[in-house]
Amino acid sequence: MTDTLLYDATAICAILPHRPPFLFVDRVIELAAEQSIVAERDFRHDEFFFQGHFPGRPIVPGVIVTDALAQTCGLLWGLSKKKAEPPSGRPEFFFLAAADMKFISPAFPGATLRLMASFKKRFGALFKYSVTACAGRELIAKGSLTLAMMVGGPP
Repeated sequence: MTDTLLYDATAICAILPHRPPFLFVDRVIELAAEQSIVAERDFRHDEFFFQGHFPGRPIVPGVIVTDALAQTCGLLWGLSKKKAEPPSGRPEFFFLAAADMKFISPAFPGATLRLMASFKKRFGALFKYSVTACAGRELIAKGSLTLAMMVGGPP
């Protein structure tokens, strides 16, 4: 179930430093700049992690769902900045913390996860987001994530 495509993989790669096999966002379908974002990720049956997680009954690892949500948060910040001002390079954001992450239901091969993030607050170079992941009508995960912006990029 895909809505209108706003940003595809090419636009996503212009914002995020991640690349396959560790790029976990396929498209952005909704964006309210500086407020919220909805993205999607299609988990194919041949994803590298299904081989060992778990043989005979594969599920998407919670850490992969969490990273997909963190990438979605990075996209909210990066796409909001791109809309507000001319691009001046890729933002240097790093996933810092997950708080109260709850994994309600497993996601299986073939699932399309809807990844939702809402900006909550900023503390200097730290940005806090409320996040949820769903597969269809099934809630997969929810919680809070914090991203940190490195001024001047990594050492």
